[in-house]
Amino acid sequence: MPQLNPAPWLAILLFSWFIFLAIIPQKISVYLFPNNPTPQSTRTTDMTPWNWPWQ
Repeated sequence: MPQLNPAPWLAILLFSWFIFLAIIPQKISVYLFPNNPTPQSTRTTDMTPWNWPWQ
């Protein structure tokens, strides 16, 4: 039965895991975001309780 022959599938499995673990993380870690987030103001908003009319 050809399904039990591990020769081509084992090589494909190992090669694909090599790509996922060695090449792709390096490409992702080099990526720079085009828009760096700017810090928001540190002013806190006024949190007033809301009295519900039906309770």
